[in-house]
Amino acid sequence: MRKDLKVAIGSVLRAKREKLAISQEEVAERAGVDRTYVSRLERGLKSPTVETLERICAALGTLPERVIEEARRK
Repeated sequence: MRKDLKVAIGSVLRAKREKLAISQEEVAERAGVDRTYVSRLERGLKSPTVETLERICAALGTLPERVIEEARRK
């Protein structure tokens, strides 16, 4: 994954989480991942697998394709 797309996806995930006013811990718990992993995703340091992106998006009440579409527009 291109680094800029990774960063953009992280930015979109963070914005969606903040709009819901929930913590990284809450997202991590709902998605079944570690909180530090959510942090690394939001900072663009990690690329999620398709499965993990689906779980995180479900935790945020959105679809992976929406996140990717928003990220590509950034």
